[in-house]
Amino acid sequence: MSEPNPTGLSDNAAGAIAYITIVPAIVFLVMPPYNASSYVRFHAWQSIFLNLAAFVISVALSFVLVFSVVFGAFFFIALTRLVWLAWFVIWLVCVLKAMNGQRFKLPVIGAFAEKQAGQ
Repeated sequence: MSEPNPTGLSDNAAGAIAYITIVPAIVFLVMPPYNASSYVRFHAWQSIFLNLAAFVISVALSFVLVFSVVFGAFFFIALTRLVWLAWFVIWLVCVLKAMNGQRFKLPVIGAFAEKQAGQ
């Protein structure tokens, strides 16, 4: 477990909280002492990119679902549910890895997060 900052929140906890929504991730990027920690910055950026990817995929699936009425909406509804389940599992793994002090890097998003965090 990492040492708590003067605010009482450890880097591990801050890294995990950054994944809750995009708001804490942005707050940790601008608020000292968290913005000085490369660990917290990495998880905050990865959270932002993960949420952005989820939004883009959601919009794309919504368009596909609207146009799928002709081809049978059941398949696309099932596909959408599967994508959201996969996203939830990825999100949960990121939260748990951050909580345990591990710098878990997602395949494409992690490289962007490392670059933004100054690794």
